[in-house]
Amino acid sequence: MESYHIHALLPNQCGSCLVQTIDAPLPLVWSIIRQFDKPQAYKQFITSCTMLKGSGGIGSIREVMLYYESTTVQEVKGRKTVVIQSYVVDVPAGSSKEDTCLFANTIIGCNLRSLAKVTERMAD
Repeated sequence: MESYHIHALLPNQCGSCLVQTIDAPLPLVWSIIRQFDKPQAYKQFITSCTMLKGSGGIGSIREVMLYYESTTVQEVKGRKTVVIQSYVVDVPAGSSKEDTCLFANTIIGCNLRSLAKVTERMAD
């Protein structure tokens, strides 16, 4: 997991790592996360996603102008899935690293809770 969630930060960046345990099986959780063409399925603060290269398969590149993130999923205790998201975000001019990380943590935490709600409803 460390290789995916430890990021080198530039002086004008901040980052963090958030964890969400979801009461749904890993294949179901991954089926929602891997809809890379529709991140807004559970990321409530994204309204669009633009394809820059490819047709949606492996190696395709999409533009979502918020932050760089890394996501891993791991199945625990049968039906539960742990989702870990780490991110790096540029600190806007006039903002502090602390305020920027607090804001990003709030947004990503909300996205993870939304993912949990969506997949737990589907699992029932």
